[in-house]
Formats: sequence, structure tokens, C-alpha cells
Amino acid sequence: MDTPKPHRNAAAQDLAEDDASAQAQALEAEDAPNLAVDDALARILGNPPAAECPIMVLLVDDQAIIAEAIRLALAGEPSVDFHYCASPEEAVRCAEETRATVILQDLVMPGTDGLTLVRQYRQNPATRDIPIIVLSTKEEPLVKSAAFAAGANDYLVKLPDRIELIARIRYHSRSYLNLLQRDEAYQALRQSQQQLLATNLELQRLTHSDGLTGLANRRYLDQYLAAEWRRATRDKTGLGFLMIDVDNFKAYNDTYGHVAGDEVLKRVAQTVEACLGRSPDLAARFGGEEFAVVLPGTSSGGLRLLAEKIRIAIEGLMIPHAGSAIGVVTISIGAATLVPSLTEPVTRLIEAADVGLYRAKRDGKNQVAVSD
Repeated sequence: MDTPKPHRNAAAQDLAEDDASAQAQALEAEDAPNLAVDDALARILGNPPAAECPIMVLLVDDQAIIAEAIRLALAGEPSVDFHYCASPEEAVRCAEETRATVILQDLVMPGTDGLTLVRQYRQNPATRDIPIIVLSTKEEPLVKSAAFAAGANDYLVKLPDRIELIARIRYHSRSYLNLLQRDEAYQALRQSQQQLLATNLELQRLTHSDGLTGLANRRYLDQYLAAEWRRATRDKTGLGFLMIDVDNFKAYNDTYGHVAGDEVLKRVAQTVEACLGRSPDLAARFGGEEFAVVLPGTSSGGLRLLAEKIRIAIEGLMIPHAGSAIGVVTISIGAATLVPSLTEPVTRLIEAADVGLYRAKRDGKNQVAVSD
């Protein structure tokens, strides 16, 4: 069991206080740049600087005389609350309940080793970062080394001088409170970054999307098609393209109104996209009642099969259309596939699909025509 050291004479006490005061000033000077940054961070978060926050001191010691001496040493110190725990079995719980900002831990206690308690603090998520000042009766290098290895932040021979004790309590408490504020700032920053990322993704989606149908818009279609053209040129693979047009759409608008016409375009867009089965395939609104589909690495036969699938699916919607030959909304599709080369512009693929679309329209609509 630890016991307090005997009282020193007045001269020795004065020398010790001068030394303690110098150590306290050295601690503040050493950490001044970091403290300035942390204070600025606290102001940004709307929190008081750590130096203005309450300090919760928890003494864990089985000797009531030590507790009284520490209590008297801290009495009258502004914003310092003192708590005492005599039972090592209650130490971790007390540290959690009092929300300690610094723990004064006796090294030798009945039934347990003070270093064992230090390890327990460090293993508990709620107390693992709280600064721990180990109190011992001797200045022993081996014991001091073991204390730091167990997770202690500081080591004092008890009873320490009042000035030094207060300086170290304030120093470690402020460091701990700054750590909490930095963690809070980091969490706030992470949350802001996640919100910003979500906002940017939504803005990107809106920038790339057609406002009516939700498909890719013409701007993004051109960018995507150009990128796939370059990729196919490099890989010497085929690139497929579908040009889709809603048959007799002007007549539909004239008969049913533009609001109904918008609903038709939405349903056509949803159906076209639902027919696509690969992630590289892109459906887009080309303009007006025309849609386009980019199909990387697709053969001519695969292109025709997909086009027929889309045509049949649109016809299967059975949307009434008095101006259609079969009484429902239909589409015509022009299809083309090319192996791009550096000497050819990407517009050649669009023009080829457009030729197929013209042929499908000319030959009676509601059909697929693949350009040669």
C-alpha cells in the first residue's frame, strides 16, 4: 500500500514549487501551436475552447488520506471537479459515469495491481483515450517504464507538489478534450463529405439525365458514344447503335394531347431500358420522340434480336393510338454496327442507324431495319 512522503522543510518546498512552476510553463509552451489550432477548431464547431471546459478528475486510491490531500490541492481551482474511487473493482465504471477527463491512478492497491487497472481502462472503448497519471511512492525507472508500457500518460511521485499536479491535470485534460473535439470535427467532416458526395452524384445524375424520361440526355449520349468509339477503335471490337422513333407521334399528340404524349414517351423510355441486359448498354433520349441505344461489343445478329425485343415490348404495351395502322402505339428502329477506325468520325455510326430508321419508316413502320 502506498503512503505519502514526509513533509519537506520550507526552503525545499519553495525550490520544488519553483521547479513545478517551470515545468508547468514548459508544458504550455511546448504545446502552444497545437493548442492554438485546437482552439480555432473549437470555435468553428461552436464549442468552447478546451481550456474553458470543465475538468473532471478521478482519483483511484484506497487511501483516504491521499484522497483528502488531492481534494485540498484542487480545492478552489476554477472549473475542476474532483471525484474519488477507493475500490479498484469500481474504477472503470466510475471513470465512465463521471466522464473523467483525467485519471489519477494509484500504483499499488489491495487485491489488484494499478497497472492492471491501466490496461483495463485502455481496453474499454469509453475510457481508452482518457489520460492516466500514475501515482507512485518511488521514482523507479523500471516501474515508470512498465507504467508507460501499460498505457499511462504520465507518472508522478505522490504526493506531488500542488502547482505541478494542477499543471499536469490541466495539460492532460486539455489534450483529451481537444482530442474529443478533433474526433467530433472529423465525424462532422466525414458527414459533410458524404453529403457533398451524395449531392454531387445527384447533380451529376441530373446533368446527365433527360428531365422527362429519366434516360441519359443527348449531351451524355454524345460523350458516352465518343468514349465507346475510342475504346472500340483501340480494342478493334464492334460497336452497335439503335435509333428508335415512335410511329405517328405527331398524330398521337394531336389526338390525345401533349400530356398524354409525354406519358407515352415515359413508358417507351422505361420499356427500352428494361430490355437492356448488360451494364455497358446505354439508353438515351435522342430528341423529341426519338431514342437511341449504344451497344458496345454487339454483333449484327445480336443487334437485330435486341431491336426486335424492344419493338415487340412496345407493341405489347397496348397503348391505344387511333392514328396507328394496328390501333396501338408502335416504334420503328434503325440498327447499325461498325468496327470503328481512327479515320472515321463517330457520326458515321449514327448516320448508318438513321439510314436504317428511314428504311423502316418507308417500308411501313413498326419494324426493324439493319443498315448494311
